[in-house]
Amino acid sequence: MSTYGYARVSTSDQDLTAQREALLAAGCDKVREEKVSGTSRKGRIELRTLLDFVQEGDTLVVTRLDRLARSMDDLSAIARELQERGVALRATEQPVDTGSAAGKAFFQMLGVFAEFETNLRRERQMEGIAKAKENGVYKGRKPTIDVDEVRRLHAEEGKGATEIARTLGIARTSVYRILAS
Repeated sequence: MSTYGYARVSTSDQDLTAQREALLAAGCDKVREEKVSGTSRKGRIELRTLLDFVQEGDTLVVTRLDRLARSMDDLSAIARELQERGVALRATEQPVDTGSAAGKAFFQMLGVFAEFETNLRRERQMEGIAKAKENGVYKGRKPTIDVDEVRRLHAEEGKGATEIARTLGIARTSVYRILAS
């Protein structure tokens, strides 16, 4: 029976030191870390490694549940996977320990709140973008494709979509979309 820690921050400029120290202080034998968004499991190699590695009787420790997942669906799927394998989940900053009924209940409540917080943040962001657009401040991101160059390569040099895409380093679908407009 071993105790493993998982630390995650969303961006490369954030620091993992506080999480690492808390997990080691909580008795983790090994701590896996990554700097990647928690909104999905895609690209979270260290988490996948831990989930594949842990065995019955082990414990997975995080500082807070939002370090593990940002949606209730994802959090539930991870918890279900751990439970099926006989692995306990514990959080150092929250009274979560899936080894007890009360810990399981609290775990589910915190998961709902984490998802709610993510949804609120997304709504506020969309409201801010809409307001900025109304005021003429936000015009979306700058185009990354030179539409005139796509058309020129096609018309003047007779290049096909695949060759244009390769030349400009863009997707073929983008070339088709531009040529169709």
